[in-house]
Amino acid sequence: MPLFIINDDITKLKVDAVVTASNNTLLSEGGVDGSVFRAAGPELLEESLGLNGCETGDAKITKGYNLPAKYIIHTVGPIWRGGDKGEEKLLVSCYNRSLQVAVENKCESIAFPMISTGNYGYPKYNAMQIAKKTINSFLENYEDDLDVYIVLFGNDISGYFDAEDNLKDYFMRRMPEYLFWGICRTSYIDRETHRNISKRLYDHKYKSTVNLSDVLNSPEENFSSMVMRKIKESGMNEVACYKAANVNRQIFSKIRSSAGENDTENYQPTKSTAMSFALALKLSLEESNELLKKAGYAFSGSDKTDIIVEYCISNHIYDIFRVNEILFTHEQPVLGSKSH
Repeated sequence: MPLFIINDDITKLKVDAVVTASNNTLLSEGGVDGSVFRAAGPELLEESLGLNGCETGDAKITKGYNLPAKYIIHTVGPIWRGGDKGEEKLLVSCYNRSLQVAVENKCESIAFPMISTGNYGYPKYNAMQIAKKTINSFLENYEDDLDVYIVLFGNDISGYFDAEDNLKDYFMRRMPEYLFWGICRTSYIDRETHRNISKRLYDHKYKSTVNLSDVLNSPEENFSSMVMRKIKESGMNEVACYKAANVNRQIFSKIRSSAGENDTENYQPTKSTAMSFALALKLSLEESNELLKKAGYAFSGSDKTDIIVEYCISNHIYDIFRVNEILFTHEQPVLGSKSH
């Protein structure tokens, strides 16, 4: 039951339910709500007229009509009045009630906009922290799988996250200056330059006098086995582990099935999933490298995502949602997985 923060158009997402932040009449207004009503078509307005409005902090559901989503969940967020008029409690209720309505209607995926941060003036950073905390708390107590998306739109993502002031310095220490600017400014680096940089940074020469048949008959511990061993050593609950990795139960079942000598699944994780479990298990950088290696990967000094994850591990930032915030603000794919 992952939580993802994405930059997309909520009206085009193929999820079971999209949430729209409405007013107490549940009739179309500007912003996201206006976009949802326009995309869904006139039948949505007709159904909304029959709902008799909605209290602030509550949520009601309609069909999705012309949207890819099956349902639209309408919630009424609080207007920001300085923070001492119960705004936080009402905003928490918006997320909880929307999630409850989604579950009651057997939804397996739901997408939220940032409620109340537009014309209602709720401070963006505070609203994001409330959204994450409330959604995560709900998911921790929900036994089935529910994929949740927080959807931002366009170029205006400033204000939702902390600035990571030390990250640029880390980039500069981690790679040559010309490679750093090549990645961060997405300027072109020719193949020969990249090859020379990679060779200088990762000049590992494989030398072996071991007989190949001996190696093949004595395989090392695989990725899944190491994950299960680390869970046992840490005393962590399995459910807590896969939730901390931002993956669903089906993926973890594949890991459990392919652990040990009786490997029936032969599970191959994506690199994103492997890094997610390194964070969930709070592995050191050395242990994280070992886990990635067992999955057939390695941290790369020329990959921005890898450098950010390395930075977070080196600085003991293991909360995957915090890591995903940093990745998101640097326009990199977030960690966690639904199907790999």
